[in-house]
Amino acid sequence: MVDHSESMALRTLVTDAESGVLLFGITPPRLSIAPERIREITAATLARLDVLNVDGLALYDIDDESDRNPEERPFPYLPTMDPAAYHAEYLGEWNRPAVIYRCVGKYTEAELRTWLRMADADRVLGVFVGASSKDKAIHTRLSTAHVLRRDVRPDLLLGGVAITERPDEHLRLITKQEAGCAYFISQVIYSADAAKSMVSDYYYVCRERQLAPKPVLFTLSVCGSVKTLAFLKWLGVEVPRWLENSLLHADDTLAESYEHCLANARDLIAFCRKLGMPFGFLVESVSIRKVEIEASVALAHELSGLLGRTAR
Repeated sequence: MVDHSESMALRTLVTDAESGVLLFGITPPRLSIAPERIREITAATLARLDVLNVDGLALYDIDDESDRNPEERPFPYLPTMDPAAYHAEYLGEWNRPAVIYRCVGKYTEAELRTWLRMADADRVLGVFVGASSKDKAIHTRLSTAHVLRRDVRPDLLLGGVAITERPDEHLRLITKQEAGCAYFISQVIYSADAAKSMVSDYYYVCRERQLAPKPVLFTLSVCGSVKTLAFLKWLGVEVPRWLENSLLHADDTLAESYEHCLANARDLIAFCRKLGMPFGFLVESVSIRKVEIEASVALAHELSGLLGRTAR
């Protein structure tokens, strides 16, 4: 039985532009994994998350991005389950909302329309992701997907991706907001300065245009090895040179990155509260190593305290 009071909490936080939203992000299991093993992985994941006071899960839609970065991927690309299918088939015991990502270029308009019609707006929110590069062959453009959602399921809360390193990102956020996005989730942040600049630009452009700014959720991910650091950089995450040096030469890379994520979180909380900008966080692990996943869970727990939440 789904507890709808918990299901609706995230929707209310987003629509009221409240600060302090907290999500935990996971990647669905690989397509090659047997169903029984998927059930075991899911049970372990839910057990970890059961003690966390988070508003929902974010389920990523993994796409091959070799068109964006021709360098060798530090972790090989392996196809994963469709996040909507994983949510429907294996996450029935999760009684809080799920934010389901859709790399819209992977899907035909008919496929997106079917998903939009079937999505339970009480339990599911969406995030539309555009193509990883302008040269990528796609089925559906991001702008087309936004029109589909407006026509088919305007009640389904939709979010957009924010890339804090892009100098004109605040204008892209405005465009997505005008297309129907009710919130934004950043790429992994290791540079608080870049995130603060984007949020500041976005906030003041909204004020100039007499628009209410939508919540921006900052994604934090620990880094427990040189290989994870290389993967973050491959993904396009801006890691300041001084921090890269610290991580490369630290006695404990994971502990060093954990403390940096916490410092960034404190910085962003103080900045957004002073500005009056609605904000939140998404915590994830880009690595499948158990030690990094457990550190991410610990980080989410500590963030919950920083946001003034009570334990579950």
